[in-house]
Amino acid sequence: MLTYPLIHPPLLAALASAGHGSRILIADGHFPCSTHANPAAAMIHLNLRPGLLTGDQVLETLLDAVAIEHAAVMASDGAPVPAHDDYRTALGEAVPLEAVERFAFYDLARAGDVAVVIATGDQRQWSNLLLTIGVVGVTPRKDH
Repeated sequence: MLTYPLIHPPLLAALASAGHGSRILIADGHFPCSTHANPAAAMIHLNLRPGLLTGDQVLETLLDAVAIEHAAVMASDGAPVPAHDDYRTALGEAVPLEAVERFAFYDLARAGDVAVVIATGDQRQWSNLLLTIGVVGVTPRKDH
């Protein structure tokens, strides 16, 4: 039995297949996954019902599983987006968070480097998040 917080077998397999520079799309409940995401990406459905699961819940679990070096959100029409503030807090200051215009975000989501698409039930508008997988830090070996 895994003691690790992430225990979803298809998501674990998809993450294990991705590597440095691969991207993970956490799609809100409004995102058109079937037409606006890389068709070769592993599709993980976590959208059991509206509001369950949220992007925040998925991000929290992913941050325990993979290193993130960059993140992008879908820019709103100018209104503040609480989800973006939540993501910034969860990611910390070390991970750049970029706001990308809606149609440019769709282009990024369709790109070949998107390895995993996670459909959530998040009902907050503009709560899509595109994560770039980083590398796990290597501790220098101390000889003798």
